[in-house]
Amino acid sequence: MVEMLKETVSPMMLMGGMAIVFAIGLGIAARVFYVYVDPKITEVEEVLAGANCGGCGFAGCSDCATAIVEGRAPVDACKPGGIACATAVAQIMGVAVEEKEREVARIMCKGAIGKAVRRFKYMGISDCRAAELALGGDKACSYGCLGLGTCVKNCPFGALSMGEDGLPVVDDKLCTACGTCVRVCPRHIPKLMPISQKVATPCSSHDMPKAMKAVCEVGCTGCGLCKKACPENAVTIDKFLSVVDPVKCNGCGACFEKCPTGIIQHMVFNV
Repeated sequence: MVEMLKETVSPMMLMGGMAIVFAIGLGIAARVFYVYVDPKITEVEEVLAGANCGGCGFAGCSDCATAIVEGRAPVDACKPGGIACATAVAQIMGVAVEEKEREVARIMCKGAIGKAVRRFKYMGISDCRAAELALGGDKACSYGCLGLGTCVKNCPFGALSMGEDGLPVVDDKLCTACGTCVRVCPRHIPKLMPISQKVATPCSSHDMPKAMKAVCEVGCTGCGLCKKACPENAVTIDKFLSVVDPVKCNGCGACFEKCPTGIIQHMVFNV
């Protein structure tokens, strides 16, 4: 019996001793490698949107919170959180926040199926970035939307869907202007636009007029008729692309009447 007790107790004592040693070691390691975390970082992170979308320009919400507390990012850095989030962060940081106008993504291309020329039938990976690497994709317009839905698949808020015409559609109520669609599109077709903007040219082409007409029925040719018609001088031509200044534009519509392709349009936001 005594021998049996010895055989049982000895291993238990050994294991107990090892546990004590490991506990002491972990305690020492915890002190040696302890990293101080400012409590404000945790407070700020808790009020952020939590989407880790990268719209703030940082790897995730934790990095964004750290940057805000360290002064490397503004209190309204979290775009998906909106003004409510910015206000909460400002209160934690003890500063004021200026409310900014809401923005919504817009697809700056109207080269839908049947409107834009296709060079070949694309049979590769269903991703715009992959298609862009494969000879620039199948669309003859080198500036146009490739229509494979990379922006739709990557939108963290489900604000994008593919339309029957082969172009992405934005749900204004769900869009947070996080900018993910802008970043993942190899041609930067989506653009963030203030909801007060009255008129815009949903086209991204900078091709010369003849080249543009050969690949798309509705693209901007940079003819300049809209610029001449605008009474507010709100339209400029940037490398054969009409650009509307939202500050100068009063939405009179004079440019619509002169545009030969109908590409310059009134902007409608369903927010």
